[in-house]
Amino acid sequence: MYRAIRILAGLALIWLLVLPSLTAAADRIPAPDFVLRSASGENLRLSEYRGQVVLLNFWATWCGPCRQEMPPLNVLHERYQRLGFVVLGVSIDDDPSVAVRMAEQLGVSYPILFDADKQASRLYEVVGMPSTYLIGRDGKVRHVHIGFRDSYIEQYEAQVRQLLQE
Repeated sequence: MYRAIRILAGLALIWLLVLPSLTAAADRIPAPDFVLRSASGENLRLSEYRGQVVLLNFWATWCGPCRQEMPPLNVLHERYQRLGFVVLGVSIDDDPSVAVRMAEQLGVSYPILFDADKQASRLYEVVGMPSTYLIGRDGKVRHVHIGFRDSYIEQYEAQVRQLLQE
């Protein structure tokens, strides 16, 4: 038991050391393309947003931090949408209707996509909820954030503004 605890503690330390470097490592990696059904009923393809800055947010209704993050993401979406920015929320819930209800309760106006079969999640190697990917106008992943803290919203906004100026 003691050995297992030491191993888990070591893995946690490695994760904490690697996590801050994900943003640097993500710089200029092509964003994997996918097609997902949206809450509006149409299929959306990520590559159709080429030329815009995209904040791709993987979330689930059972995820407390996801619920906390969605209203501030909506504010960013509304603030910068006219400048070529879009938030795409990708629900990994098995039942899309549950995701739609939560998004409506939270007043989310950005597109909600459904990844019930986890196809897009696997493409992005999502390891935690929420997982957020900022994609530049060139279609390349520029920043990655795993989890959520209140301070991330300030980081998202600074990164979005920087990407919009490129």
